Amino acid sequence: MKILLRIGGSILICLILLLSASRIFGFEPEDCSPFNRSLSCRLPGLWLRGKLVTTPVTDWSFTDKIQQIKIQTQTPFLLPHSVTIWCAVYNGNLYISSNPGKLWNDDILRDPHVRLKIGDQLFDRTLSIANDPAEKAAVLQAKEKKYSPWKAPPVSKATVFRVMPE
Repeated sequence: MKILLRIGGSILICLILLLSASRIFGFEPEDCSPFNRSLSCRLPGLWLRGKLVTTPVTDWSFTDKIQQIKIQTQTPFLLPHSVTIWCAVYNGNLYISSNPGKLWNDDILRDPHVRLKIGDQLFDRTLSIANDPAEKAAVLQAKEKKYSPWKAPPVSKATVFRVMPE
């Protein structure tokens, strides 16, 4: 019985140390060029680190010059999941989109509270799903223009989220 307690205690201490180190170092996803499909560029990270911005943003057009941003979602396992994504601006609002089946997409549908990292700045925001086909088409067109030669999927297959104003 003592051996089981020691083994269990050791495992618990190791897990606590591992989570503490993960929290300190963050383990963000890599910064890669938008069309780099290597494994290291597709691996997710955990916590995003940077300077938290608490002021409202009324116009996200400054992101037109930024190729990639990072998004941190909350998994059902109480650990964050962060990935590098593309974004687009339409009518001053910031949008992100994905194809169905992405883990972070499912995380957002379950809990729309996310953390965005743009440059070195962090934005805690809430996302809402865009259901209007005209809005989705306009966002996908803006994204296609920004990330040429990327081709937008059909509106019916894409999931588009809008960053809600604070």
